[in-house]
Amino acid sequence: MDIFSFITLFGGLAFFLYGMTVMSNGLEKLAGSKLEVILKKMTASKLNSLLLGAGITIAIQSSSAMTVMLVGLVNSGIMELGQTIGLIMGSNIGTTLTAWILSLSGIESDVIWLRMLKPENFSLIFAFVGAAMIMMAKSKKRKDIGSILVGFAVLMYGMKLMSNAVSPLAEMPEFASILVAFQNPLLGVLVGALFTGIIQSSAASVGVLLALSTTGNITYGMGIPIIMGQNIGTCVTALLSSFGANKNGKRVAVVHIAFNLIGTAICLSVLMLVNAVVHIPLLGEAMSPFGVAVAHTLFNVITTIILLPMSKVLERIAYAVVKGESEQREQIHIDENLFATPSVAIGECMNYTVNMAFIAFSSVMRSVELIDTYSQAGSEAVLEAEDQLDLYEDKLGNYLVRLSANDLTEADSRRASVILRNIGDFERIGDHAVNIMESAQEKQDKGVSFSPDGQKELETLTAALEEVLQFTVNAFATNDVALAMKVEPLEQVVDELVFDIRKNHIQRLQSGICTIELGFILSDLLTNFERISDHCSNIASAIIEMERGTFSVHGLTHRMKLLGSEAFETDFQAFKEKYSLTK
Repeated sequence: MDIFSFITLFGGLAFFLYGMTVMSNGLEKLAGSKLEVILKKMTASKLNSLLLGAGITIAIQSSSAMTVMLVGLVNSGIMELGQTIGLIMGSNIGTTLTAWILSLSGIESDVIWLRMLKPENFSLIFAFVGAAMIMMAKSKKRKDIGSILVGFAVLMYGMKLMSNAVSPLAEMPEFASILVAFQNPLLGVLVGALFTGIIQSSAASVGVLLALSTTGNITYGMGIPIIMGQNIGTCVTALLSSFGANKNGKRVAVVHIAFNLIGTAICLSVLMLVNAVVHIPLLGEAMSPFGVAVAHTLFNVITTIILLPMSKVLERIAYAVVKGESEQREQIHIDENLFATPSVAIGECMNYTVNMAFIAFSSVMRSVELIDTYSQAGSEAVLEAEDQLDLYEDKLGNYLVRLSANDLTEADSRRASVILRNIGDFERIGDHAVNIMESAQEKQDKGVSFSPDGQKELETLTAALEEVLQFTVNAFATNDVALAMKVEPLEQVVDELVFDIRKNHIQRLQSGICTIELGFILSDLLTNFERISDHCSNIASAIIEMERGTFSVHGLTHRMKLLGSEAFETDFQAFKEKYSLTK
């Protein structure tokens, strides 16, 4: 084995790592829009958490991304520490799929269909199809699928290069003498942990072991401890991602480390003890690529079976290592670790924006109540809500702008754009609530009251405004396009009500029923009511346009009116009759 063999070995490792990264990124983008939804369905059941952890890791082919995501979710206060334990265990099981796919490279047969099962053969077809999809497909989703196929092909090419590079080792007595040191299981664990920790990829580490197993010089007694060490090495990613996190975020990393250390200690101790008593013949036999996959899977499954009932013990260990009470989080805090999984980050931004929507709705309703029954407590509550909305807009806006710098899927990019647009509308609604509160305060200070007719008209307008706000907030919270379609017709009714009330007030003013002083207050109220409904229209239009894949908000409204949509006209007439001032 000369210098060129080493160059080939490290070059193959580079191809493997690059291919794994490309494939993982493509899989994550493809499954990304579902990740956040899947996590939200998680229950307290240990088995469900375990299956979810395995399923998500298989979907994105990266236990590192899974771990970083969990640190971010716990650090943000979105998940509890106990909820992550089953997911971490399941993630370890999910990583075994890579070893099974790579082990197919050991298939030897003259039968064509069996030979096609070898990844190095069918990956060439993947490379051709994937490249064609990247170059010719117009859909972002198909391009992502192409990236997955090309990434897998590059990964397998790297695996082939590594296998070819180490094949001369089989004939080298020097290599055999080096392997004698690996008869010590503890050294095998240490080497597996260090190598995996350095390259931060258990898949690549398993790939190198698979390549070495093709020489026939790696026994089960050497390979199994290395596999155990590889699991410990994966903890480096969790440890790095916890830097800068709060105490609970750090505890996730501790749980991951404790799980792998305890699992390795138990399995290695039992293996060494049994071997010392009965001497296991298998440990002296050569380890095949298939054997690597079997050992990798059995170790992770056995470790999980042993430690899953001890989840509370792992949690107590984490609290013992990272002592103290968890810091109080800001009212809104989305951890930057979630940048590794943009779809989850955007999903959490959406949840915060829904909170923002309900705060805005409550603020408007509270301010409207102050018109008739003013109180200092109510006034302060409206101002506090406005401060909350300002904080939400600032935090969410900055976070989404930074998140958008990442390579987002088309669906995630649309969701981010809608959230960015709508947080401004919800914040402005809060501003108008403050304006209404100030008008109510002015009315209270001046001791004036509306005429019976004016009061009745304002109540009708308030009822219409409340319903348009309810439609908007509920449509946004549930992404209900049908409900969003009802906002624009009702918004037009609100506009007509404002126009009619202004006209009626002028008539009452001319008749001496109302005063100019009261007219100024009414005018301010009507202006803010109308602008709130305008923001509702913007939000509803954005929901509809996101569903349709375009963002021409004003164009949508104009088209609905211009084309005289039957649904629009029906709803408009129904709302017009419901909120008639002549009833």
